[in-house]
Amino acid sequence: MSLLQRMDIKRFNALAAHTRSPAAAFFSRELDWFANDSETLLATLLLDTVDDDYAAVILGRDEAGRFRCIDHESSIPTQGEAVGWIERAMAWHGRDGQKTFSQNESKEARPLDLFTPIVPVEKLHPSFAKLCQSKAFVPARRQIAEIMPHYVDVDGNFVEQFQTTGFDARLWELYLYCYLVEEQLFLTRAHDRPDFLVEKYGKSVAIEATIVGRRRDKPVSYFKMEMDLPADHAEVLRRQEHEIPIRFGSPLFSKLQKRYWELAHIKGLPLVFAIADFHDDQSMMWTSTALINYLYGVRHEFHFDERGQLVITPIKIEIHRVDDKEIPSGFFFQPEAEHVSAVLFSASGTISKFNRLGRQAGFNAPGTVMVRSGTYHDHNPNAHLPRPFTYVVDETAQETWAEGLSMFHNPNALHAVPEELFPTIAHHRFSDGQIVSVMPKFHPYASLTINMVGKE
Repeated sequence: MSLLQRMDIKRFNALAAHTRSPAAAFFSRELDWFANDSETLLATLLLDTVDDDYAAVILGRDEAGRFRCIDHESSIPTQGEAVGWIERAMAWHGRDGQKTFSQNESKEARPLDLFTPIVPVEKLHPSFAKLCQSKAFVPARRQIAEIMPHYVDVDGNFVEQFQTTGFDARLWELYLYCYLVEEQLFLTRAHDRPDFLVEKYGKSVAIEATIVGRRRDKPVSYFKMEMDLPADHAEVLRRQEHEIPIRFGSPLFSKLQKRYWELAHIKGLPLVFAIADFHDDQSMMWTSTALINYLYGVRHEFHFDERGQLVITPIKIEIHRVDDKEIPSGFFFQPEAEHVSAVLFSASGTISKFNRLGRQAGFNAPGTVMVRSGTYHDHNPNAHLPRPFTYVVDETAQETWAEGLSMFHNPNALHAVPEELFPTIAHHRFSDGQIVSVMPKFHPYASLTINMVGKE
């Protein structure tokens, strides 16, 4: 009886994506993935694209819970022989039911335990408490638990902040980490700032994460079905005109004052600010347009000409004002903003993202159904509205960490971001008052995930 079972790539990635070396992609291509019955051993079959033969790698968990290479073979002549080697190696390493394979880890290699409270219950963030307690979020908990053995806490306070006042900010950082790993970038976290330093093809980029924080007058209701959305489209437009740009402007301006470009380890490198909006319930669903307007200092009106062709007209914005608060528009045109090469944004960097990717990887809570609805980019050049979508989230779903991410490039940047380092996301540039975009095949603008839990 064979101990070998083929594994879906989404499941393999959920367990072992953070083990991969980006360098492997330069000389090999993964063809197939396997596991033993208990998933204590994983394996991948690779085609050596240089020598045109095959290689195989066996992975087992170390004492920190990370899947790591415990055996490998290369220069195997045929694919069939490589699969045969994997099956024999699986049988050998699993012969005694061994579940961990020590690689002389230090005590510092222990994974971060996010879900055991380290603060009094009354200090727990309501969203963290719900994440820990709700059956609907089992997929997210399982997904995050597989990530944490690989995550480096450079500040030493990640767990405490994730459980308390920093839940949104730390979740955004964790999401960015997952995306950067998926993009197969070499990732360095040797410094406490900026948050990430990535490298590939001999080029490096520094990334600093920030968020639009929650309104002080708004209690957290992140997991509730009732949503404090704008009452109508007129209110959306009103808040997008001044209020939301000011909200984005505050953390971006604060980060600008940190002068990261003067740090010795990133001097001369492109610097990216990665921002997400957590200021209100479901705010990410409708605030992205305000960010674009604020970054470039223009808004766009449209009409259809006599031939039915879409015409977009840019209108310059000078300031944003709410009561006695006033800021200039056009972040990329402000003094010293030339040191910021781009702004990275997603409306999807939430706990629902972790829940969906966990669910499609097979981490499931029996009796629950997850449904995602939203809007995505219409590639018709004459389209002025996005298209709707709805699907049931299960093992057939194909969402990625990159899906929904946009990079807005600074036209005045001293150091341009190499677009080839970030090939799977949307890129937006500003030229002659217009936004010129290169979009992935499927790019969601916003979505809502509903979790339906049956009665026990």
